[in-house]
Amino acid sequence: MSYPIFNCRNAADVIKAVKEHNVSFIQIWFVDILGTLKSFQITTRELASAFDEGMGFDGSSILGFTRIEESDMLAYPDPTTFQILWWHEGERRVARLFADVRRPDGSPYEGDPRYVLRRMIKKAADMGYTYYVGPELEFFLFRDAKRPTPIDPGGFFDAPPLDLGTCIRSDIIDALQDMGIPVEYSHHENAPSQHEIDLRYDEAMRMADVAMTYKVVAKEIARRNNCFASFMPKPIFGECGNGMHVHQSLFKDGRNAFHDADAPYHLSREARSYIAGLLRHAREFCCITNQWVNSYKRLVPGYEAPVYIAWAQRNRSAFIRVPMYKPGKEAATRVELRCPDPAANPYLAFAVMLAAGLKGIEENYELPAAIEANIYAMEQEDLTKHGIKTLPGDLHEAAWELKHSALMRETLGETLHANLVGDKIIEWNEYRKHVSEYEIKRYLPIL
Repeated sequence: MSYPIFNCRNAADVIKAVKEHNVSFIQIWFVDILGTLKSFQITTRELASAFDEGMGFDGSSILGFTRIEESDMLAYPDPTTFQILWWHEGERRVARLFADVRRPDGSPYEGDPRYVLRRMIKKAADMGYTYYVGPELEFFLFRDAKRPTPIDPGGFFDAPPLDLGTCIRSDIIDALQDMGIPVEYSHHENAPSQHEIDLRYDEAMRMADVAMTYKVVAKEIARRNNCFASFMPKPIFGECGNGMHVHQSLFKDGRNAFHDADAPYHLSREARSYIAGLLRHAREFCCITNQWVNSYKRLVPGYEAPVYIAWAQRNRSAFIRVPMYKPGKEAATRVELRCPDPAANPYLAFAVMLAAGLKGIEENYELPAAIEANIYAMEQEDLTKHGIKTLPGDLHEAAWELKHSALMRETLGETLHANLVGDKIIEWNEYRKHVSEYEIKRYLPIL
């Protein structure tokens, strides 16, 4: 069942919609530092006080939030995020609201990923910019969550009968659009049972909320079709992994600040410096856009994911691609960052991308020459000649870069930065102690 697309602006709008649609419960959604969705449920009787006073919860139970002696936190619902959850359809309807996390005195909690993104959006606004993003989240459909067993043998742009996920993708799109989330495009991706649904670009905070909703909807639709949706970066050896290419642009006074009709590639000075910022700080933010041990199984040569830090227009092996300009489509001028994966925390990922780009604009970074040749085919001598560096090779290297980045510490805040680095080092140490099936098969018979 579909519901109206709600455009609530304040608490009164939400309370009115709850009454009109007989909503019984409201789920309060927020995320921890890794982007894991957290939720608790309140009754409609508590809704007014939730808007006025916030809803208390134990922050020490949420990864990276607070120490136990400072555990009291308040969740303040954002009325603009109100939506009825169709998968709870029945006598007792359920809606959701994303929340901002605050301290007991009402001040923002600096470790809340939503707050981190909000601060960066404000910085852009103070510079006169509005930040838009359009992510392409890829996912696999597997038979269950125990083993990565594909449900079809399809490849890139395949149609039925090779693509057996068409109906599931259509159900996901219908559900998203019923929730007011516009979808531009969908297709079967390169690997067996791999799919992509592209969302229409929007302001960054709304898009981060949308990305979280998208993943919940995809998993729920898959479950109802007796399969499992996975956004794991690299679940199948020898196949392409899941990416989240992020198209991004800055608008100023209602016009695309990245477009300049008279400049090379139609890229304005701001666009060139923004791209240069992404390139210069790529190794520093990689631990945010690619935050898991498994993320670095995807970022290897030969599987379409970028490894080398360079930009291009036609070259899809590059770290950043600038889509070709089409006359009359000035608003579509944008840059596409190709390294992130969909298992990233979207709030932090969008925040660090924006931070790097704005740094480039503030410092007037010079954009190096585009690399249109196949970078994977280059010898080390050619890479050195063009000044092309590589992304971190594993999570440990990425965490080290994050730890020593002044820009990322400033962007994330001291608390979240320290907690995230610490968590990633723990994850790496746990991983490196693990004895894999590869090692057993490779070494046990001969050593």
